[in-house]
Amino acid sequence: MTTTAQPPTAAQPPTGTAQPVSPQAAMRLRELVFGAACAAAVRAAASLGVADALGEQPMTVTELAAAVEAEPRPLRRLLRALSCYGVFTETDDDRYAHTDMSRQLRVDAPNSLHYIALWCTEPWTWQAWPRLDEAVRTGRNIFPELYGKEFFEYLHDDAGDSARVFNNAMTSSSRQSAAELAAFLDLDGVSSVVDIGGGQGHVIASLLEKHPGLHGTLLDLPQVVANADARLQPGGSLADRARLVPGDCRAEIPVRADLYIIKNILEWDDESTRRTLRNVVSAAAPGARVVVVENLVDDSPSMRFTTAMDLMLLLNVGGAKHSRESMLALMTEAGLQVRDVRPVNPYLHAFESTVPA
Repeated sequence: MTTTAQPPTAAQPPTGTAQPVSPQAAMRLRELVFGAACAAAVRAAASLGVADALGEQPMTVTELAAAVEAEPRPLRRLLRALSCYGVFTETDDDRYAHTDMSRQLRVDAPNSLHYIALWCTEPWTWQAWPRLDEAVRTGRNIFPELYGKEFFEYLHDDAGDSARVFNNAMTSSSRQSAAELAAFLDLDGVSSVVDIGGGQGHVIASLLEKHPGLHGTLLDLPQVVANADARLQPGGSLADRARLVPGDCRAEIPVRADLYIIKNILEWDDESTRRTLRNVVSAAAPGARVVVVENLVDDSPSMRFTTAMDLMLLLNVGGAKHSRESMLALMTEAGLQVRDVRPVNPYLHAFESTVPA
């Protein structure tokens, strides 16, 4: 006697344990499920230049469509979707106006998020996010399996446009946080400072401009230092008080200073972070200050943002953002004496420490 295989049936919830679901919870989950549409809408607005085309006075959809070379009807649908999240607002007579959020999509805005919006929604992200379950299951990045090479190698070799967006996003973000960090740091008694893995050197430049007696060093990979801020380059306005040192902080830190700054680079595996922190302790004189500045996945008003960044790091490079506890543990293990942890802004926390005698 033969039997016909039956298709599997969906698992049934246990009887007698179902809890009533509020309409608000159901609606919120539906919105989260369609979160990709919101991100895509922000990207579309940035790519089209809608925020740049919209002036301080409301404009009709027809006027905006002509300005950005788009079709009015789908543009209206895009603006309607974005206005639900506070990005643009609808007034009257089919007109739209800026909000505080939409102004940040302008390229020329003082705190522009234009390139950040593009970077976080680059084409590769739409291929990577659906593999998050695999990354969670295995604990490793899935980027090499998707593209046949590691993340930054892929950007350099195969995705020039995306690499340029990345550079613009990191530059704009670094400039904003550099000014805030320069205002935050107390440099009483400090005559020399080094920024480890400091990118183009916006933090060093901001500190040197604020403190005329200060000398600063930028340490980063050779190709990064070669493109340092023009103010720090030979002939630049700050060059006489600046040093540009090519190197890998995970291998060696050949600089002695009163203050060491490590900002947003301890996102690798824990062993690389340990090597970097140990190298600082080895290079510094007893009593030198070490300030680690990081986005935290806890104890922060920006947790939705930082935990999302943490998941993206898992996907593309296998890295991770830190919690307060994990950062404190790694710094203490390296021999640093942590004295205080304070917020620089809603996104960044500074871990103030010293090298013991």
